[in-house]
Amino acid sequence: MARQILHAHFTLPPGAGPGLYEQLLAIACGITPGVQALPPDCALLDLTGACRYWDRDARGVSDILRIRALALAGAPTTCAIAPNRMLATMALAATGPGATTVLAEHDVTAWLRPRPVAALYGVGPATAESLTRHGLHSIGDLADAPLPALTRLFGTATGRMLHARAHGHDPRPAQPQPVPQSTSCEYRFTADCLDADQHRRALLDLAHQLGARLRDTRQAASSLTLTVRYADGTTTTRTRALSEPTNHTAPITATAYDVHRLLGLQRARVRALVLRAEALRPAAEMAQQLAFGPDDDRARAIEAVTDRARARFGAGALKPAALARPAR
Repeated sequence: MARQILHAHFTLPPGAGPGLYEQLLAIACGITPGVQALPPDCALLDLTGACRYWDRDARGVSDILRIRALALAGAPTTCAIAPNRMLATMALAATGPGATTVLAEHDVTAWLRPRPVAALYGVGPATAESLTRHGLHSIGDLADAPLPALTRLFGTATGRMLHARAHGHDPRPAQPQPVPQSTSCEYRFTADCLDADQHRRALLDLAHQLGARLRDTRQAASSLTLTVRYADGTTTTRTRALSEPTNHTAPITATAYDVHRLLGLQRARVRALVLRAEALRPAAEMAQQLAFGPDDDRARAIEAVTDRARARFGAGALKPAALARPAR
């Protein structure tokens, strides 16, 4: 029987807590045991056996999910069904809210080829720019490109992955797993701090700690939460979703800085900062861009060296120059 993967996006009301998402996952698990959580509001369902159990086709099973999610949890659901995870994710991105798209195996090539290379799963802006610069504007152009040419341009692993995905191939299964947890780090100032530069240095320290902890435990975060504790004991908390699950320090730092900037703490007396990585998942599930620019390559090379130094000499073996002196 051909594999059928459903990528579901639940429309959660503003301010909905994790309990609602867990309820929706339980509804999905009542339809098929092959459910993989994709916090904060998505899930993958393997319908391969469920279609036979419910005696319906894939669209019919998705209708059961949509009706139950709306009736039992009040959550409208958008669904996309395809032969593998990559195609289901891409089809979901092209599906209107509350609708269902079914991409049959015999329609994959015709559906995939006309789309721009930027729409291919895992291709970020830098990769898309490089591909179009070499005359590969559509996924069809990429599929027709000789594999040796792609490996010469992007390296062996990335070239082969681009070639496989351009032909609609993705061997990853939907893997049932527990709802991801969170981990956090706290920075306490020695005295109430008004200096925004000191706040940023503290955030840099926290981001490095979180990134190292995530890499050590082989996890990736889908969102970050920053909690600011003031001199009078009150707090402000803001959460920001990451553009993609990651355990790399650079995107964690950039997101933390962005949240801090939007809080506008120029005159706030800050006593402590807490940075929490949420919606954790196995690092093997990170959907990274297939290629990166020179700055990304350099940052990740430095990160790898730092990790090796930490493992051998301890946590403080290497640190950014900005953290050479303690924050006040």
